[in-house]
Amino acid sequence: MSIGELACTYAALILHDDEVAVTAEKIATLVKAANVEIESYWPSLFAKLCEKKNIEDLILNCGAGGGGAPVAAVAASGGAAPSAEEKKEEKKEEPKEESDDDMGFSLFD
Repeated sequence: MSIGELACTYAALILHDDEVAVTAEKIATLVKAANVEIESYWPSLFAKLCEKKNIEDLILNCGAGGGGAPVAAVAASGGAAPSAEEKKEEKKEEPKEESDDDMGFSLFD
């Protein structure tokens, strides 16, 4: 992530947290006040993003990427998602490694 992206991200979050409309001018003002030099196109890109997307949704779903496909596959197949108890039962015991003693190769007989 570049300095420009990071600075504009923080500026947009600050504006949203203060319940102020997120605009390119306000983002640029905050970035300038922080003494961060960025390319001139970053504030307008972030302002357009904030107009089209709900910032609350972006914040709450930041770590949820990629998780929907298995659920959709289960729903499409008609099965139900396994419960926590079923998941525990599915865990198989790992076979224990056999020691040299069990195979007759003990060095200290």
